[in-house]
Amino acid sequence: MGKERLYLFDTTLRDGAQTIGVDFSLEDKILIAGTLDALGIDYIEGGYPGANATDTEFFASKWPFENARFTAFGMTKRVGRSVSNDPGFQGILQAECEAICLVAKSWDYHVRVALGISNEENLESISESIKAVCDTGREAMLDCEHFFDGYKGNRDYALACARSAYDAGARWIVLCDTNGGTLPSEIEEIVADVAKAIPGGHLGIHTHNDTENAVANTLAGVRAGARQIQGTLNGVGERCGNANLTSVIPTLMLKSEFADRFDTGVTPGQLRTLTHASRMLDEILNQAPNRHAPYVGESAFATKAGIHASAILKDPMTYEHIDPEAVGNQRRVLVSDQAGKSNIQGELERIGISVSKGDPALSDLLEEVKRREAAGYAYDAAEASFELLARRKLSNVPRFFEVDSFRVLVERRHNAIGELVTVSEATVKVHVNGETMMSVGEGNGPVNALDSALRKDLGKYQDFIEDLALVDYKVRILTGGTDATTRVLVESRDGEGNRWFTVGVSPNIVDASFEALLDSINYKLIRDGAPAP
Repeated sequence: MGKERLYLFDTTLRDGAQTIGVDFSLEDKILIAGTLDALGIDYIEGGYPGANATDTEFFASKWPFENARFTAFGMTKRVGRSVSNDPGFQGILQAECEAICLVAKSWDYHVRVALGISNEENLESISESIKAVCDTGREAMLDCEHFFDGYKGNRDYALACARSAYDAGARWIVLCDTNGGTLPSEIEEIVADVAKAIPGGHLGIHTHNDTENAVANTLAGVRAGARQIQGTLNGVGERCGNANLTSVIPTLMLKSEFADRFDTGVTPGQLRTLTHASRMLDEILNQAPNRHAPYVGESAFATKAGIHASAILKDPMTYEHIDPEAVGNQRRVLVSDQAGKSNIQGELERIGISVSKGDPALSDLLEEVKRREAAGYAYDAAEASFELLARRKLSNVPRFFEVDSFRVLVERRHNAIGELVTVSEATVKVHVNGETMMSVGEGNGPVNALDSALRKDLGKYQDFIEDLALVDYKVRILTGGTDATTRVLVESRDGEGNRWFTVGVSPNIVDASFEALLDSINYKLIRDGAPAP
């Protein structure tokens, strides 16, 4: 007998954007969506088209996802207006997407107080809106907002809202614990009751983490019959966050209670990218990863000195509930200099560098990585810089060019129309194939000016970097004081859509930025096979 399918629905790009201090750019959304698709997520909710310029632009194009259905979010049509006469609803229908998730009130108290309409009008709006989505040939689903509160307040009406959407053709009826106050035992009991009214395989669960139970509530919902799981990467979301998919997914796949019964559609190979996906989001948000996060945290499989350390080397599963590599993480035995070798060797194999575990050069590289990470480098988030470091340590890397010097000036002045502006100008002197070239660039800031000057003329290598673009730049202060150490993370992209991250560390922010820019250019030259000088 085959396993029953569970469907993963990620709402990071919408619910995550409601987190205080989070504001995704279009480039951020594209990168996150691509990472989620590679992870094997079934649905990626990209945002609310029409609500803001970024979401509207995101839904203006069709994205070539391999696994996920691109999903738009929005409200049901307004009461008193037809589907065709509701501009907001029409904006959702015009979005380039394969599925649409609408949200509606399912608590009669909110229908009466927040919307100021009758229960019957709300049911009619749900039904007509779902039918309108289905008429476009796209998959329709309904988020039943505050469903569990509504169920406890008026069971029959909450069920009527769910049934209205199902009868109108909705593929999924998603039960939302919107204020995060419901406990696992209640979730399981209520979902099981709803499953008697809505045929199996059409229920979803969407939980918030206000009682630190979002993951437990999600699993309780699955036990009771929910087959679509909504959540966010790293649990980001408003207030206390949403169900954390970086905990939910491996639990469903690696714990026998669920793994023996269900298939998530995520392959073991895709699951090994989970830690990378988690840390990628942290870098985009410019925040330090939670070292103690289950499954993906740096300390999730760390063991300090003592009796555990010697035991774990002999039998890792004695102290680990799963193999760390199953989720792309690694074991850390803090008293042993052997910790980390396998992880680094695997990364070397991925980039095409063959080295045996007993090679002294591998130990040298490991020690160099440890030394640099202690100084502030973060190679988990900057794979291109790690590859350059490894190649320089283990093989011959061409010195395509050498920087003799650089200088940056920042000037505040009045422009030609009398406006007070701040202008940055950078000068870079480089040696390329025996020639000395000096380039000057202007920019919105010192880093932009440096980037412009550095890439203005690299002689014989200029054609290789013409399509290179700096698309993101993040700074983190690692130590306090006036002599603070600064880490700069640069994201670059080429004309084929390839993306890579490089890192620089220095007490001087401009110097750290320049180091990351140099790594980015050298990485592209190596990857594209530029000839040695």
